[in-house]
Amino acid sequence: MAKVLIIGAGGVSQVVVHKCAQVQEVFSEIILASRTEEKCRKIASQLKRPIQTAQVDAENVPQLASLIRKHKPDMVINVALPYQDLTIMDACLETGVNYLDTANYEPKDEAKFCYKWQWDYNKKFADKGLMALLGSGFDPGVTNVYTAHALKHHFDEINELDIIDANAGNHGQPFATNFNPEINIREVSARGKYYENGKWIETDPLSVKKDYNFPEGIGPMKIYLMYHEELESLVKHIPTIKKARFWMTFSENYLNHLKVLENVGMTRIDPVMYNGHEIIPLQFLKALLPDPASLGPLTKGKTCIGCLIKGVKDGKEREYYIYNICDHEEAYREVQSQAISYTTGVPAMIGAKMMLTGKWSGKGVFNMEQMDPDPFMEDLNKYGLPWKEIFIKN
Repeated sequence: MAKVLIIGAGGVSQVVVHKCAQVQEVFSEIILASRTEEKCRKIASQLKRPIQTAQVDAENVPQLASLIRKHKPDMVINVALPYQDLTIMDACLETGVNYLDTANYEPKDEAKFCYKWQWDYNKKFADKGLMALLGSGFDPGVTNVYTAHALKHHFDEINELDIIDANAGNHGQPFATNFNPEINIREVSARGKYYENGKWIETDPLSVKKDYNFPEGIGPMKIYLMYHEELESLVKHIPTIKKARFWMTFSENYLNHLKVLENVGMTRIDPVMYNGHEIIPLQFLKALLPDPASLGPLTKGKTCIGCLIKGVKDGKEREYYIYNICDHEEAYREVQSQAISYTTGVPAMIGAKMMLTGKWSGKGVFNMEQMDPDPFMEDLNKYGLPWKEIFIKN
């Protein structure tokens, strides 16, 4: 039995809170905090068991440390914005509490995936005898565990990895993002990058694309090459990988809207003057777009996220695909959120459960693929994200 402090009150947080509340034998006490406590209270009102709520500025280390000291949680689950990872890690170090997040740190003024900032905390956490688990969402997160599972059970050596993420759902809105608009648009409009033969190769944003046939009735969709943070950790920790890429689907409607917004400057992340005040266009756009949490009751269809892996087993070439299908409407019925939030929130709960029950432990900063995949894979089946395997070439 453990007490957890969850920081952030967006769509993913809502799923994390629901799933933690369902596993009362592990998460005996839950405190939910964000800058706007009313959002926390709204989530709390959906639950069948009581939780505590609090107000905190996740960019203010003294406030965070004070909140942690007040409630004395066994760990902090960070589902706030990626900009706030380092301040929350600092507060955990100051108060002696373990840490987990779902996405790596990004500076506000540059859309950049890079683990160095958080990997640099390894010695600090190790010296304090604490554990920080990075990227316990789906991608990153489950995709890292899928890869570790494949290496442990099906490959002697992994040579190629393609992480493929499809949202085959439809919310009926002219233009909306399935998670935080600011983070989503920064990510999509950044330059692509993939790993090949020891080098990182950059591409223009969404310039590399191809068709991919998804399983279980989803069918063919166009996938676009992007850069995603799990590639950086996976090629570090599994050095036999010679080629690693990340792909995501986008509708033509989404891309057309995004191109117009880029052309008129609405996706800029540098400040501009407006009526005597500095504003950041992308943050202003975020205020105009639908709240991703509002898309839950509107979204129909499925997501499919998986890893296509090539390598060697017993001297023979092997090709293998492991994936999850998540239904938007089923996710909403369970936790009042669509599948994008669900697929990130469930693994955050499972990662926290792994740490609190001692299945995963260590001193320092860790990525998911460094842990034993077996108990996590078992819990994916148990808590709503069942996986399937296909041996394409055995």
